[in-house]
Amino acid sequence: MRRVFETERFFEMLSVERVSAFNTLESYRTDLEDFDSFLSTQGVDLIAVQVSDVRAYLSDLTDRGFAASSQARRLSALRQFYQFCYAEDIREDDPTRTVASPRKASNLPGVLSEEEVDRLIGKAEELAAITHDSDAKQIRAARIYTLLEVLYATGLRVSELVSLPVSAAIRDSRLITVKGKGAKERAVPLSLRSQTAMIEYVRLRAAVGAYADSVWLFPSHGESGHFTRQAFGRDLKVLAVEAGIDRNKVSPHVLRHAFASHLLQNGADLRVVQQLLGHADISTTQIYTHVLEERLQQLVQDHHPLA
Repeated sequence: MRRVFETERFFEMLSVERVSAFNTLESYRTDLEDFDSFLSTQGVDLIAVQVSDVRAYLSDLTDRGFAASSQARRLSALRQFYQFCYAEDIREDDPTRTVASPRKASNLPGVLSEEEVDRLIGKAEELAAITHDSDAKQIRAARIYTLLEVLYATGLRVSELVSLPVSAAIRDSRLITVKGKGAKERAVPLSLRSQTAMIEYVRLRAAVGAYADSVWLFPSHGESGHFTRQAFGRDLKVLAVEAGIDRNKVSPHVLRHAFASHLLQNGADLRVVQQLLGHADISTTQIYTHVLEERLQQLVQDHHPLA
């Protein structure tokens, strides 16, 4: 069918020309399949879509309980597809061009306090330091501690974190180079604690003869060859319970937000945080502006003579 051929050309373009990440490609594929499924109930072909069909789809997403942010992401996938169709002369217009993006909520995701992060990492360090009754348990305890130290020191996306190469620990460097979204590289500084944790973790692996030939810092026996973000999230919630923290408050993404918020609370510049997080646009980082506003208000309250 024609629409199948055109969509496969679209995904080939994303993969080859834009070097889109696997997760991005899968998200776009899911979004387009859902839109195509909606169109089939309306008797409309994917290539022959009109503006009214796109708006009807967004209304359908609202009826199905999709948040504005989820609707905006799906509309973004449709924009990419129809811009491709227009550029390749598959269509004479882009039916998404005049469709307004659903207004996203600008609320900051849940953030752990500095005390809670200290407690979480402290519990992981404590569990990594004790002697366990098997090598597997010893490595598991060291791994979650190392993951936490590196995540809170760098603010990496969880996909970037779990796919770090083992060379990141072997090189004696205060900076590591990370390949983020769109294959864009950025340099991220490491703290001494995170460096030490990585080195000790690799040393432990070598001592027990585990994963000697793996190129990954956090290897596993799964298909990807490295520890997965889902497994990290699961282990993190178990650790949260051990540390006396509500497991529903804790996730790798929340710790990335904690990294950014705590930097801003302690005087970091928003542009610096943007670079560290790997945000292409400063508007993405601006969800943290309320942290800056709170800090400025406190400065005035503490130092202004009429406060």
